[in-house]
Amino acid sequence: MASIVVFLVALPLCIGVAAASGVPVALGIITGIIGGLVVGFLPGSALQVSGPAAGLAVLCLEFVTEHGPGMLGPVVLASGILQMILAWLKMGRVFQSISLSVVQGMLAGIGVPLILGQIYALVDSKQHGTAPKNFMHLPDLAKDIIGDAAKSGALLIGGMAVVICFLWYKMPKPLSKVPAPLVAVLLGSIIAALPWFDVKKVAFGNMLDAVNIPGVSDISGLGDPAVLMMVVTFTIIASAESLFSAAAVDRMHTGPRTQYNKELFAQGVGNTVSGALGAMPLTAVIVRSAANVNAGAKTKISRILHGVWLLGFGLLLPGLLGMIPITVLAGVLLHAGWKLFNPPSFVKMWKKDRGEGLVMFVTTGVIVATNLLEGVLIGLAVAVVLTAIRMSHMTIRKTTDGDSGRLELKGNATFLRLPKLIEALGSVADKNRVVVDARGISHLDMACQAQLEEWADQRRRAGAEEVELLLPGSVAEPKDALVTIDAEKHDGIDKHPEEVLVGVGAPTVVQQTAGGGDARRRDTAEFDQPVRDYGYQQQPEPSRPYAPPAQSGYQHQQGMGQGYAQGHVTHGTQHGRQHQQAYGRTGHIPQQPQSQVHIPHQSHAQHQHHQQHPHAPQPPQQHTQHQQPYVPQQPSEQPPYDSHPPQDGYGPPPPERRGPGDRPSHWGPEDDRAVQAYGEGTRR
Repeated sequence: MASIVVFLVALPLCIGVAAASGVPVALGIITGIIGGLVVGFLPGSALQVSGPAAGLAVLCLEFVTEHGPGMLGPVVLASGILQMILAWLKMGRVFQSISLSVVQGMLAGIGVPLILGQIYALVDSKQHGTAPKNFMHLPDLAKDIIGDAAKSGALLIGGMAVVICFLWYKMPKPLSKVPAPLVAVLLGSIIAALPWFDVKKVAFGNMLDAVNIPGVSDISGLGDPAVLMMVVTFTIIASAESLFSAAAVDRMHTGPRTQYNKELFAQGVGNTVSGALGAMPLTAVIVRSAANVNAGAKTKISRILHGVWLLGFGLLLPGLLGMIPITVLAGVLLHAGWKLFNPPSFVKMWKKDRGEGLVMFVTTGVIVATNLLEGVLIGLAVAVVLTAIRMSHMTIRKTTDGDSGRLELKGNATFLRLPKLIEALGSVADKNRVVVDARGISHLDMACQAQLEEWADQRRRAGAEEVELLLPGSVAEPKDALVTIDAEKHDGIDKHPEEVLVGVGAPTVVQQTAGGGDARRRDTAEFDQPVRDYGYQQQPEPSRPYAPPAQSGYQHQQGMGQGYAQGHVTHGTQHGRQHQQAYGRTGHIPQQPQSQVHIPHQSHAQHQHHQQHPHAPQPPQQHTQHQQPYVPQQPSEQPPYDSHPPQDGYGPPPPERRGPGDRPSHWGPEDDRAVQAYGEGTRR
């Protein structure tokens, strides 16, 4: 059933496109048959239907008028071969990368000349060729219609066909299922048969006689540059229209998706066969394809059978085609041209994106004024320039302080932004110390990079005291230190690696890595990677009741050597249990802007040997390694530290307190306060 619907839609379109192209009507039927019986069998798109393209009718008419109908076959043949080559090169997806505004502008550019040409056919008049010429002679056409009864009658029948095509879908459901072009052709043919009307009708003739196989002389004409240009034009437009139609058809159904390279190859085979028979160029036609999907087609059988019905009708009932008025076909094509033009799409595109709307207007205008190929190429060029301008967004922030200046560049620096860059560099050219920070640039092309480097060299040669140029990937002068602390196992539980900031003043990067190892301090100049910027300032370390706060200049090596001031208290004590409740058994401190660095507990010294970094400052006292387990210190009346401790509040334990069961430690004033507050078990 779907094949019958497609046949009824395709029949008037085949005849109308052939008449609009200036070739025998039978060639339109032959092209439709090839689209069904040849392209229909090939893989690609299962539901898309091919036939003579209304979008190429204007081009065909211009070419046939200039070179004759005999050259149309070789051009179509060469276009089909070129399409197969493009499919073999896997170029089918390339046509999908064209900007949407260019595509819609191209379709509108096809629709406007088609409308202007069919206005003349609507009143049985001869058009003047190009779209601008047809537009310029519209006033003369209006005068001819007023003074000629035959043209007025043709306009009446053709206007009726246009109204039916536009409004038939509003009819009740049983009637609206009948294709509007078919209703227009049937009703127009009946009215034209009345004796009051004298209108031109289709001259069909014999379909086999219309076949014109190209000869050697016709094929040799492909050496003409103008003919070769038409081959390229047919190839690009036919391929693009077919693949755009395939994408639209895929959105109409849930069946198998289009295989674009195979579909392009199938279109190439169809054009090769059509050109070999001297017929017209064919493409996938969205009107027939939509009718096929809406009729409930599920496989390619319907598009194959529609070719069979066209073949049978052309061979068995050619006389019926001679009853169709030309003005009715012109009305059907005028409606098709209006759908291609689609004026509301211009308003929608302009409201959505004025840049894309401009591309659409330019593409359509150039196609109407010149030709299809030039319009598409110029539209693509405008779209590329628009994209380049939008992608070249660059911000420049200038900061000056007396004789110093700084420029910070962010975004994409391309040649399109070169004038803006030169202006910004000139604004700090009088400064004696300048820093140009371009590390925020995402893309820096050669033109802008050369300008930056040349400007910096000129300023240095001019005697500037300091000129610093930081290009993307550059590392600033190291000012911070990187402390690496290896993760350890604590109470049998692996500590997870984390990164925190420590230190006072300039931020210091601390990395914690999994695996055994020792704490080290190294300057960032030794590293290949830049110091990481965490985006916040380091806050001073919060004080704890059992340890003094870290002083400025506090060295990590000293902290490791002088005690457990910044780490956990002894496990099992009241304060240790509070610590586990607050931070968990693993000992992890939640990462805050003022994060703490965990230093291994001394009771785990037998598991983690401390290695002193060669560049670290020497501690006042070296650790001694004991393998014996920790035994809590018993209370004693003897003072735990000397009467004159060092200035930092720490000192070595008295020799008489160093028993074999004691763990190595250093005592200080804070031990007494810890014992008084939390018990004897907190003594270090």
